[in-house]
Amino acid sequence: MNKLLLGDNLEILKTLDAESVDLIYLDPPFFSNRNYEVIWGDAGEIRSFQDRWSGGIDHYIAWLKERVVEMHRLLKPTGSIFLHCDWHANAYIRVFILDKVFGEKNFRNEIVWCYKKWAVAEKSFSKNHDNIWFYSKTAEYQYIQLFQDRAESTLKRFGNKKIVSGFDQAGNRLPSQTLAETSKGVKMYDWWEIPIIAPSGKERIGYPTQKPEALLERIILCASNEGDIVLDPFLGGGTTVAVADRLKRYWIGIDQSVQAIKVSELRLQKQRDLFSTPFVVQLHKYDYDTLRSSNAFEFESWIIQQYGGTANVKQRGDFGLDGKTKEGLPIQVKRSENVGRNVIDNFQAACKRFDNSLFEKQIAHGLPIGVIIAFSFGKGAIQEVARLKNQENLVIQLVTVADIVPLATKPKLILNFKDLGLDAKGLRELELIAEGKSEAGIEFYAWDFSYDTRDGFKADVMIDKVGKQVEKFKAGNHQVAVKVVDNEGLETLEVIQLKINGVVTV
Repeated sequence: MNKLLLGDNLEILKTLDAESVDLIYLDPPFFSNRNYEVIWGDAGEIRSFQDRWSGGIDHYIAWLKERVVEMHRLLKPTGSIFLHCDWHANAYIRVFILDKVFGEKNFRNEIVWCYKKWAVAEKSFSKNHDNIWFYSKTAEYQYIQLFQDRAESTLKRFGNKKIVSGFDQAGNRLPSQTLAETSKGVKMYDWWEIPIIAPSGKERIGYPTQKPEALLERIILCASNEGDIVLDPFLGGGTTVAVADRLKRYWIGIDQSVQAIKVSELRLQKQRDLFSTPFVVQLHKYDYDTLRSSNAFEFESWIIQQYGGTANVKQRGDFGLDGKTKEGLPIQVKRSENVGRNVIDNFQAACKRFDNSLFEKQIAHGLPIGVIIAFSFGKGAIQEVARLKNQENLVIQLVTVADIVPLATKPKLILNFKDLGLDAKGLRELELIAEGKSEAGIEFYAWDFSYDTRDGFKADVMIDKVGKQVEKFKAGNHQVAVKVVDNEGLETLEVIQLKINGVVTV
């Protein structure tokens, strides 16, 4: 259920099931006509930027509207959408997109997000807010009331107490009593004062327009419950999915930028624990070595889904079959090369046991009895499949992994260091140097200065375009890990073990 999807969000949205999503938050690129909108700078983002600016506000609205139409289709009747924008196009977006697609009657709120920032010298008031349009799909939308602290003056006046009085059965007023204040506060206003993330803030990942988690937390809490599905079709820095994951919602994040997807993946990995729900990352290409060495059951489920089938939930009592096609035909997955003839023999028998009537019907019509998926097939398997088809009218489809998903080779990586000596506090200062090579080109590096194989990679630095970091270490043993990500989104991890005690040894 939890997915990071690389690609054009319009095309991906079209593949998702209707009425399957509870909440959509989108923060599309603002209509500012400025080159600073290109944040990650990779090919996917630049292409999207150019498409958006092929012609004025009308083109921008048309570009965004066709995506919002698909989002409306995906929302459940109880679902809601929160569209984040600013003064450049907020009026156009409300009138020409949201009122048209969702209907004026389904407008719920204009949320004003207020924040402080350095003012730009101009003859006007400083523009220190964004707009978030809140629309529901129907009048039966899901909404959980949020509360904020009571006014400070009220707290001072009553000292966190409230004065109450009542009447007895005869209608006589009873003496007033002072009770402890138990109110949750006042209902949440539609203007939210939430600070932007400071340059040195813990949340900061290096994404210039990164939104604070507190902002997304309010939206997700008010319009969804645990177990609901949250969609962000303009993933950016990954704040929506990070907060949704922490709040035990399922989620889908989409972006055209390789960096957006991979940085969001690193962000999710950093906050994960033993109770976190697994997630998948769908790229344009997949690393052959990683797929071959992945968990067998997870690989079977994943490749069957990529093929368009349904994987078996259980692993026993399934006749050695791993799933079904959308037509109900058996699928078997072999996570190996050069699959031999014995697999063909066993698969034929399994299909017959699985559903004999279907098996005989397919043979009678010369149609496939099932599908075998593997990395490659040996000469014996190919010859036997041909013989069965020619002599017994029995058809078995052989499908390679490369027929389903494009494969590539992950980047190469070398990690070295230079000893810069001791600082004034006696800490050993090292310059860490990573050098990655890939035919696709290197996108960025990420660093974990206290890597632990049990916890997995937890990035201390998520975006390093150069591959160099200076870090200080106490005496003792340390493990430093670096990841390199190429322009296809493929990655390689390298680990160096350091022993620091007067000198540095590897």
